[in-house]
Amino acid sequence: FVILRGGIDDSASGEAALKELREHVSHEIGPIAKPRQIMVVPELPKTRSGKIMRRLLRDIAENREVGDVTTLADSSVMSLISKGLNKSSDD
Repeated sequence: FVILRGGIDDSASGEAALKELREHVSHEIGPIAKPRQIMVVPELPKTRSGKIMRRLLRDIAENREVGDVTTLADSSVMSLISKGLNKSSDD
């Protein structure tokens, strides 16, 4: 899960950024760490204290039912991520 910053909005520059990100990870960490899939999201699910809810991201990535979201600061983030996942799987 990645949040693109710096005004990268259109799909052409977004795809180039994702390819560059994969290559950067491969170069810096090693080819074994190159991510198979990168999902661009508008925001990450965070608790009211600002911690990232990695459990929810794992649930989405593994196509499991998302658990309790009552502790999220902004619960609409999960629907945005789910929509983005459905959109990318349709492509």
